[in-house]
Amino acid sequence: MTRVREAVTALVCVVGVPTDALGENAIAAFGGWRGSGSFDDTVTQTSVRLRDTASFAMALDLTYDPSRQYEFFASHQNTSLAATPVGGTTTTNLPLKVTYFHIGGTNYFDGPAGVGPFVAGGLGLTRLAPGLDGLETEIKPSLSLALGYAIPLGSAVSVRFEGRGYWTLINSSGGLFCSGGCTIALKGDTLAQVELLLGISARF
Repeated sequence: MTRVREAVTALVCVVGVPTDALGENAIAAFGGWRGSGSFDDTVTQTSVRLRDTASFAMALDLTYDPSRQYEFFASHQNTSLAATPVGGTTTTNLPLKVTYFHIGGTNYFDGPAGVGPFVAGGLGLTRLAPGLDGLETEIKPSLSLALGYAIPLGSAVSVRFEGRGYWTLINSSGGLFCSGGCTIALKGDTLAQVELLLGISARF
């Protein structure tokens, strides 16, 4: 925990925010459903959409003041899309793992952190890992914004509902996932996804 606090202190020094209010912290685990997101298939010149699937997420919240927290957030989804191989005429299923790693914060509107409505957001990276041989994993910058509500179940546990949107900068003109020769040619400027999450948060 000492190293975590040192890392938070260093981050706060960069953005110029005081750290003397660090107090109660929390860790949360979520299950959810993520949808939207598409790329352009350069073989067929059509848009190919990621399938809507289940997701899971984790959040570590470190208190800044009574109503605000720093947040370290990660969310993972196993999905797929139907793309047409270069030189082919029929689509093939491309498994894809989409994982977000973000650093940001939460702000509770009506009271102490962990109670009532809140807004959250973060900046970080998106890991796009295709499941076919000959394709390589991509790491891209991204951001997220969320609205949610926390219902306390006692002095140390709360239920947390959250809707979160993700935006990833892709900036690819047709070589996404390519390693050497491309078997599948995808392109896009951004990847946008939305996620609904339900989780349990435990304070410590």
